[in-house]
Amino acid sequence: MPVISRLFSVILRVAELACATVVAGIIGYYLHEWTNDHLDAWAEGRWIYTEVVAGLSLLLGLLWLIPFAHTFFIWPIDIILSLAWFASFGLLVNALGDINCGGAFSWGGITHNDICGRWRAAEAFSFLSAIFWLVSGILGIYFVWRVDRRSARRGNYVYGRYQV
Repeated sequence: MPVISRLFSVILRVAELACATVVAGIIGYYLHEWTNDHLDAWAEGRWIYTEVVAGLSLLLGLLWLIPFAHTFFIWPIDIILSLAWFASFGLLVNALGDINCGGAFSWGGITHNDICGRWRAAEAFSFLSAIFWLVSGILGIYFVWRVDRRSARRGNYVYGRYQV
């Protein structure tokens, strides 16, 4: 069973990296192309927030891609990053009203290479990233719970820490 959970963890990390890369690329392109003449401080701030979350996800995803047992014990950071991605998704949905691309969940033109298609892609990948980070956190909670339960049965559990 640990092999399956570790393999699943690596697959989740690769998916997190892919989503963060897409969002960082799209939002970075918009930050580069649009000058301050086109952006107000609120729009630029939420895009910078999204770019920072994507950058942190890339960094931590690469660091935690190495499948060691300790990567399951960092589940609180996975949950925090998931919440940050959900906030980023909300900010992108909010910004969609400023771009005049229709409703937030009308996905009919996502494959077109225009501003609305790219924006919806960033929105979709930010939501997917939030889900992947959340599932990673839940997998970490499950792994820690399973290890705690096994250690308690074997008598290797001492005051909230594992015997070395």
